[in-house]
Amino acid sequence: MTEPAHPNRPRPEFRNINAFTDLPTYRLPAAGIVSILHRVSGVLMFVLLPFIIWMFDTSLSSEFSFARFRFAFAAGAAGFVVKLVALALIWAYLHHFIAGLRHVWMDVSHRAVSKQSGATSAKLTLAVSLVLTVALGAKLFGLY
Repeated sequence: MTEPAHPNRPRPEFRNINAFTDLPTYRLPAAGIVSILHRVSGVLMFVLLPFIIWMFDTSLSSEFSFARFRFAFAAGAAGFVVKLVALALIWAYLHHFIAGLRHVWMDVSHRAVSKQSGATSAKLTLAVSLVLTVALGAKLFGLY
């Protein structure tokens, strides 16, 4: 029977993560952020599906309903809220689509599975989705 190399050394103690002290100090890598946001954007698109159907139906039913649709986007504070919801939907779609393309690219290209290329493609995904969202949001809010 062999004796341990360090008999006085205590065994490591494993504990659960404390959400209040450990999570605020944990730095999630870019690939993890993209993965979580991919799920969030999918849920957001699912939750906003009634809004999407309302927009589609109202914009195509008749000239009167299209005028109501335009008024919903133009009327004061309520129009601002509708535009914010539409902006959230724009971000969700763009991020989900670009992150989906990233996943397909990683499945097809075996070189894309390394840690460095995963981090680079994650940062690119975040940047492209945010830049496109800002550009389309500027158009939505009438900045150009």
